[in-house]
Amino acid sequence: MFEIEAVITLLIIASGLCVFNIMYLIVRKNSTSKDFSDLGVKIKTWWGMLAVFSVATLFNPLISLIALMFLCFFSLKEYFSILKTRKVDRQLFLWAYLSIPIQFYWIYIGWYGMFIVFIPVYVFLFLPLPRILGKGTVGFLRSVSSTQWGLMLMVFGLSHLAFYQIATPEYGANLVLFLVVLTQLHDVIQHLVSLYIGRRKVIPTSNPNITWEGFIIATFVTTGVSYNIYSYLTPLDELFGLLSGVLISISCFGGSLAISVLKRDLLIGDGEKASVLKKSYLTRVDSLAYSAPIFFHVIRYYFDFM
Repeated sequence: MFEIEAVITLLIIASGLCVFNIMYLIVRKNSTSKDFSDLGVKIKTWWGMLAVFSVATLFNPLISLIALMFLCFFSLKEYFSILKTRKVDRQLFLWAYLSIPIQFYWIYIGWYGMFIVFIPVYVFLFLPLPRILGKGTVGFLRSVSSTQWGLMLMVFGLSHLAFYQIATPEYGANLVLFLVVLTQLHDVIQHLVSLYIGRRKVIPTSNPNITWEGFIIATFVTTGVSYNIYSYLTPLDELFGLLSGVLISISCFGGSLAISVLKRDLLIGDGEKASVLKKSYLTRVDSLAYSAPIFFHVIRYYFDFM
């Protein structure tokens, strides 16, 4: 049975997206001198994210697990697409892909201990072996470390979204919805404020669209929304209802900065890949790759229901 709070929240989000989409179409039609293509891509990906997390929130844990597993797979695939690779690296990628269903199997059986160490310990230690056995020495460190970094973000980080419902079947779905709503809200506010009134760029060489004004205002808005909706979607107390907004905002900020620098480093001199990447879901889950594990472990540490 669907949680009424989750259904209402998703309907509100969908309604807000409809209004925002209509406003975008009107503004684009009346302002032909400005390029709104980037904003249009963001709106499309927000609709896609809404569909994925609606499935992950409303249906039983197995369907949610499969939906989130595919999200990890496509995010990792898009991450690999921006790497400068050679033929010898393909076997490395194959083993990286195979780790995804294994990681989600640990989630399915509820084995938290293996879930938490499988990628950062076992996969990290044994993943270089195919590259070594392939007799590849040139670029060994770069290819292995970049593959491990992708697994850490796009699989280990995002897979925490699936473990919420296993860790707490009663509250898991709503906690995921709570986390995703606040994460995407922070990204939207930060982007709009940075675009229209932001002046002080945080890292102008890597991502000129992130400003200190955007981060500060987005943090205040996200924290305010968190304080007002936590009682409907979570069993958190009043203090954590407030602190959750701050925690998620800082996590989103860190994720956006780190992955912006990562993409900048990987895409230097490749403008074609950079333009394609703007349309990918990789740019929409960068914040979630940070906020999902951080929020999960903080809540698990302080509350017995996890």
